[in-house]
Amino acid sequence: MTPEHFHTFAHYNAWANTRLYAACAALPDAEYRASRQAFFGSIPGTLNHILVADRIWLGRLRGTPPDGTKLDQILFEDLPELTAAREALDRDILEMVESHDADSLSRDVVYRNSTGTEFRTQVTWVLSHMFNHQTHHRGQAHGLLSQSPVPPPTLDLIYFLRERATG
Repeated sequence: MTPEHFHTFAHYNAWANTRLYAACAALPDAEYRASRQAFFGSIPGTLNHILVADRIWLGRLRGTPPDGTKLDQILFEDLPELTAAREALDRDILEMVESHDADSLSRDVVYRNSTGTEFRTQVTWVLSHMFNHQTHHRGQAHGLLSQSPVPPPTLDLIYFLRERATG
C-alpha cells in the first residue's frame, strides 16, 4: 500500500463524513437523538464512537494515546460541536497521513489496547484498520439515518473517486 492509497482514503473519509453529518444536521433534534436498535444505541452514539476510535488510533500512531477513553463514550452531545470536532479530526488525520512516506508506512507501531495488552502492528495495517473501522460504523450510522425522514446520502468510495476525477 502506497502513501497515495492512504491519502485517498483520508480525503474519502473527510468527504463521507461531511455528507453524513450534513444529512444528520437536516434531522429534527429528537430524530437525531432517538434511541434506535443499534450497537451504540443511536446516531450520536455511533458518530461519537467513530470519533473516539479515530482519536485513539491517531494517538497510537503519534505515540500519545488518550488515557481512559471508553469506546462508547459520548464526547459531544451537541451535533454542531460533534461536527466541528469531526472536521478538525479529519484535517488532523489528513495531515498525519500526508506526513508518511513509504518507509514510515512500513514501520511498526507499538501500543496497548484498552485492557493494557501490548501489540506491535505495521503502520499500513493500523491505517487500513482505522479507515475500515470508520467505513464500517459510518455504514451503521447510514442505516440508522435510513430509519429517519432524511434520506441517507451516497457514501460509496466509487462516487467519491468519480466526483474527485471530475473536479
